[in-house]
Amino acid sequence: MHDLSIIIVNYNVKEFLLNSLSSVYKAIGNINSEIIVVDNASDDGSMELVEEKYPSVLQIKNKKNVGFGSANNQALEIANGKYILLLNPDTIVREDTFEKMIRFFEENPDAGMAGCKVLNPDGSLQLACRRGFPGPWTSFTKVAGLSTLFPKSKIFAKYNLTYLNENESYEVDAVSGAFMMLRKETYDKIGGFDPKFFMYGEDLDLCYRTQNAGFKVYYVHETEIIHYKGESTKRSSIDETKIFYEAMHLFVKKHFSASIIVESILRFAIFIRTLLAFINIYKLPIASAAIDFILFSGAIFTAEKIHAAEKITWEGFPPYAVPYVYFLPALFQLLISSLTNSYKKNSLSVLRIILSLLYGLLLLSSLTFFFKQFAFSRAVILITYLLVLGAFPLWRILVKVLFRIGLVSDTKKRKTLLVGNEKDLIGLAGKLKKNINTLYEVVGFISKSRKDVGRKISSYEYLGTLENIKKIISEKKIDLVIFSTEEISFTQMFSIVSECGGLKVDFLVSGSDLDYVVGKSAITMLDDIPLLKIEYNISSLFHVFSKRMFDLIVGLIVLLSIYPFIYLFSLFGRKKGNLYNFIIKVPLIVTGQYSFVGPYSNTYYDGLFVGKKGLTGFWFIENLDTNDQDETRKIDIYYAKNYNIWLDMEILGKTISKLFFRTEQ
Repeated sequence: MHDLSIIIVNYNVKEFLLNSLSSVYKAIGNINSEIIVVDNASDDGSMELVEEKYPSVLQIKNKKNVGFGSANNQALEIANGKYILLLNPDTIVREDTFEKMIRFFEENPDAGMAGCKVLNPDGSLQLACRRGFPGPWTSFTKVAGLSTLFPKSKIFAKYNLTYLNENESYEVDAVSGAFMMLRKETYDKIGGFDPKFFMYGEDLDLCYRTQNAGFKVYYVHETEIIHYKGESTKRSSIDETKIFYEAMHLFVKKHFSASIIVESILRFAIFIRTLLAFINIYKLPIASAAIDFILFSGAIFTAEKIHAAEKITWEGFPPYAVPYVYFLPALFQLLISSLTNSYKKNSLSVLRIILSLLYGLLLLSSLTFFFKQFAFSRAVILITYLLVLGAFPLWRILVKVLFRIGLVSDTKKRKTLLVGNEKDLIGLAGKLKKNINTLYEVVGFISKSRKDVGRKISSYEYLGTLENIKKIISEKKIDLVIFSTEEISFTQMFSIVSECGGLKVDFLVSGSDLDYVVGKSAITMLDDIPLLKIEYNISSLFHVFSKRMFDLIVGLIVLLSIYPFIYLFSLFGRKKGNLYNFIIKVPLIVTGQYSFVGPYSNTYYDGLFVGKKGLTGFWFIENLDTNDQDETRKIDIYYAKNYNIWLDMEILGKTISKLFFRTEQ
């Protein structure tokens, strides 16, 4: 018999599972243990890698996704540990976690089940790690948002127990299924999970049955894990919001005398939460469509007044058509704009909205020939579209410029700090340098030893140690910290994450082979991606046309206004600095040989077009060493992948700032 059985249910979270197992093996130490991984029909190669890297892990492979509870039950039936731990695959445990939890059980014989402190990736407490049962009143306060409004109230905050001190251990109703430890005798008495719960709620049900069997459930603060919540659901078509509230409803129905009122509250919650989730995802297109609708209706009203004032014989729309005549054409235009893909989740397209308005003008004008009863005045239609052709693009441009909303790409590199040993950090820095999916700026390294501080390796420097990492993050304005797990212990990582909780920095953990990093519920593959004969944004017809039009229009404006003065000044012996070198090449843009923004020298990489040579680009605004082929290749492909007209405008704006405010001869 083992002292500890660790059960993990996996569903397509390969990288998270490998990192979790790495932390588990470090935490096992001398504990006599077994690890069982149940796979719910993953197709990402998870189990093949587990078999290769951790051959001692016992695997159970399901041919279909049987759900969290049923999969755990399969492992519970064969587990023979004195203590059993149910652990999510998207977690990282400390080296002392198992030891401290076993000690807690030995010191508290009345404990049938316990969970530890669960942290979010930014160091904050994950509220689900200690909860109250969702009875009628608790469900109502949760759904109504009263628990959020009054987090310190014992009356309103019973579900997440936010009125209790997170740094104390105590008895609770329930703990999180992400980390749930129980005695074998508890399982023998109450059995496993109720298979009626596919996902969510099964942990509450198990905790409830544990207490009914005479055991206590505890929250233990002495140790902690990090939980990258929701990874499995992201890789499935499951509607987790709906399933969560249905699980709450099933729990109440099973253990309480659920009334029609309680059921109605929970059903209403499902609808509201689903609606809010939809609005949150599509808030930009919804807001854009709402603004366009108001502006279009207002434009019709304004056009009516303008036309009525100019043409005495026309008195405006007939009474039977009001107010529909203000709204129906606006809805018609929204439909056309939607069909032309003008409303996107993450961007505000000016060119697409102009194109959709031109389509709308043609179609709405044509419809008046077929529906004579609505052909009140084509002049009003024309005036309306003249107004919105100015208003629609204008508000989008203002929002982009003033609030930076709707910009798909960003020219800013993520300032990155690497923590670990020399060998790992050099390899990791090299892969980050070549990665074409995200722009990284490796600011420096962090070591465990003060002896390394100030030492340079290649072009990188050891800036400090684990003791003063918070100060370095603050002073250097670091965006990202990546830990190499080969030398830095998980306990040290946990301490740093907790210490830097308020600095708005992301913490990532690299895989043992340095081929990926995980953090904040995201995976970034670091292996260099081979170039395929595919088209990036830079090659699409729409972007080719918009880029050429931008270059031609701006180029002609510069050629006719600024260029003559720059050229004349150079004839009188003026110094030829960066501004001169930039402006004097504008004719090459007008003739199509260059673009304002583009790569420094290479226009193709292995047959993949990355754009015409540019007078400026990432290589200029980021002070790139143009002799560094790996860096230029990465940054050129990144630009080609993410190109849009607003990215060009952003780079051009930063270029102008450098040309005017930095003297560089």
